[in-house]
This record gives sequence, structure tokens and C-alpha cells, in this order.
Amino acid sequence: MAFLSESLLLLLLALVVAAVHGKMGYFWHITDLHWDTHYNTESHSCWRGLNTEKGEFGDHNCDSPWSLVQSAVRMMRAKNGDNVEFVFWTGDALSRGTGRVLPTHSIAALQNLTTLLRNTFNSQFVFPVLGHDDPSSPYRHLSSLWRQWLPNEALYTFSKGGYYTIEQKMKKLRLILLNTNLWVGGYNEEDPGNQWSWLEEVLEKSHRNKETVYLVGHIAPGADERQTIPPRSSLLPKHNERYLQLVRQYADIITGQFFGHLHSDTFRVVYNSEGRPVSWMFLAPSVTPRRSQSGANNPALRLYKFDTDTGQVQDYIQYYLDLGTANREHKAEWQIEYNLTSLYGLRQISAHELHELAESFTIPDGFILFARYYLANSVQSTGLSLQTVNHNWAHNHYCAIVNLDYRQYQNCLATGASALAASTSLASCLRSPINNLIKTFATIFTIR
Repeated sequence: MAFLSESLLLLLLALVVAAVHGKMGYFWHITDLHWDTHYNTESHSCWRGLNTEKGEFGDHNCDSPWSLVQSAVRMMRAKNGDNVEFVFWTGDALSRGTGRVLPTHSIAALQNLTTLLRNTFNSQFVFPVLGHDDPSSPYRHLSSLWRQWLPNEALYTFSKGGYYTIEQKMKKLRLILLNTNLWVGGYNEEDPGNQWSWLEEVLEKSHRNKETVYLVGHIAPGADERQTIPPRSSLLPKHNERYLQLVRQYADIITGQFFGHLHSDTFRVVYNSEGRPVSWMFLAPSVTPRRSQSGANNPALRLYKFDTDTGQVQDYIQYYLDLGTANREHKAEWQIEYNLTSLYGLRQISAHELHELAESFTIPDGFILFARYYLANSVQSTGLSLQTVNHNWAHNHYCAIVNLDYRQYQNCLATGASALAASTSLASCLRSPINNLIKTFATIFTIR
């Protein structure tokens, strides 16, 4: 009888835990496919005019071939395909060369991608977001491509400005999908497309209804951690600051922010006026490989695990394709790159935990953690050694992660440059044989 009572107690405890935590589910985040419809291995150039020996699944100097896009989508179906709640598709679906040759051609190419995803995830919803390299056709034309995924209310606002919200009737989690193209250069009005007034209204409604919220877009606020000067495709300063103000105001209901655009794997932390971390953003790396002035990366896909009721992210798995191996073996073998909580030893996904991780990049004891982050940042494509990962790189990435205001970011970089100059001057005075031995060891010790 005592055994039965204990069993019942354990069962009740399990039910309580399940009720508190809700149902665990998964969602994919894919971004920056940059499908180049003109890619072929016979040609030694891409739309950017670079001479290269192109492989079957792509090249770091080119945008994605169809074979790479197909392999990525097939892998998504094979991994948790039946348990996926939805897919975030955050923009830049087409190569810049494809999208700007002929508008009708780019719409047809986007239709092909849509069909591929619809046939792959026929029982799930795919929620698309517009990127800055996507077709610039009237929104109502684009919305017709995605009518099978979006409810009427979402189609209505998308046809007006390329943004929409998904209200899940039986759950507390609301999805808000933004058109960040309205906030970059060329849109100087205070509220392009009325997106700000719409967003404020949706957030206030969610706050009243005690909902939690995901914010999803292509271009995140802040700077590129691999560039010291914000590129033209960054948010305009006034829109950048307005977004951050809204996040601070509604941080208690915003449980996740998801972006692409930079083609790198990184994160951001938002702080309130007292300097307390209150919100976080994850920036997913791209499907397309890329080599540019800001670095290179292998193709990547991301699978999140989350509480389907509250939206609390529990973890994610980062998948990647070793492009060189795939081309040599003529086979795309996508593999796990890392698990977020295991890679960094996080207890949970929160603004405070990610703040602590970023802070660790600035101290000697956090050197190994930064090295892990730095290798993940380029999706395993950077030849990394202890000598490569230096204080300057760590400080630049740290500044981008914790300073989303452009002016604060530049001030952070300047502070780091001054400190580095001082430490370099001191080191030159203290150079010794033992230091040279340490440098030699650092050169041959590669972090895996």
C-alpha cells in the first residue's frame, strides 16, 4: 500500500511538472538561402564575377546551388520532421544576382522554393520573413505565394507592409514577424508602412492578454560583430533605437527574438536603463556559404526546442555541412555542430545567462569559451588556433553582443583599442624566452 501511494505521488508530481512546463516542441530556423538559379559547376564565376573552382554543393565565393538547398530541406525533414511545430524562414531566399536580373524570374524562383518547403512540411506551417535581397514586388503579390501558411488577418497586414502576426488561439505564445526592410536606408519617414504603430498595438494587446511573444525578422538591431563600421543594410539609427526601446518596455512578455542576415552564428543581449540584462536575441547562420570581408562560413541550419505554450526556449541544436568534404565526396552529410547549453555550460536560456557568457569573453578564464564561440561564429570554417583568438577579436565580438546602440558600440571599440595599445606596449618591455615558448605552443595547439 505504501508502494502504491508512492507511485501515485510520483505520477501526480510528473503531472504537475508537465502542467508547469507545458508541452515540449521544436521549430526550425532557416535563413539566407541565397539560391543562385544560374549556378553551374562548368562556369568558373559567380554573379560577383569571382573566378573559382565551384563544387557540386557550392563554393564560399558563390551563393547556393539548388543541390545545397535541396539537401538542407531534406535534412530538416529527416530530423524531427514530424514533431516540428513551425519553421521560421527569415529572408534573403534568392541570390542577389537572381533577384535583380528580372523581377518575373525572381518571383518564379521564390515560388519554386515555396513549393519545396510546402511539399516537405505539408503538416506544419512555414512563416516567411522578407530579407533585403528578396523580390521587391508589391506585397500583395508575394502574399499570394504564402497563402497556404498564413491566416487571413496575417495576409491582410502582409499585403499592406510585409509584416504580420500569428495568434495561436489555444496557446499563450504569439509570433510577430517583422519587415525590417522598412527600417533600413531609403525609408526616412518616422513610421514606414505604419509598422511601428502596428507593432506597438500588437505588443500592448499581448501584454493585456498575458501572452508571451516571439519577435522574428531578417535584420537585427546593432552592428555586425565581424565589422567595425555598421554596413548600409543595418537599421537606421532612429529605427534601431526605437526597436530597442520597445524591447525594454515589453521585455517581460518577449521570450525570444530570432534574426538572420549576418551569415554568422552569434547572439545579442538587451539591457534596461539600470544596466540589467532583460532580453536576448539569437542570430542564426546562413544556409548559403559565404566568404566576404566579414569572414567565411559553412552552410548551417538550426533546430530549437521550446515550451509550446509559453515559448520558453530550452535549447537548440546547430547543424552544419562541411562544404569541402561534401564537394570532394559528392555527398551532403549534414551533422551536428554543437548543442547550445552543452557548448557553453548554460543552466538555462535567459538574458542573464547570455550576459554572463558574454562577460566571460573579457577575462582570461573565459578564453576557451570565446574560442568555442569564435569557431561556431563562422560555422567551423575558420582555421582556429590559440594564437588566432586574440584579445582584440574577443573585445570586438563582446562590444557587438552587449552594445546594440551604434554610438555605444563605437565607444566600446575605442575603449578596447586603447587598452590593447597599452597592453601591447607593456608586453614589448616584458618579452622573454618563456613568452616565445608560450607563443610557439599556442601556434601548434588547435582547439576542436
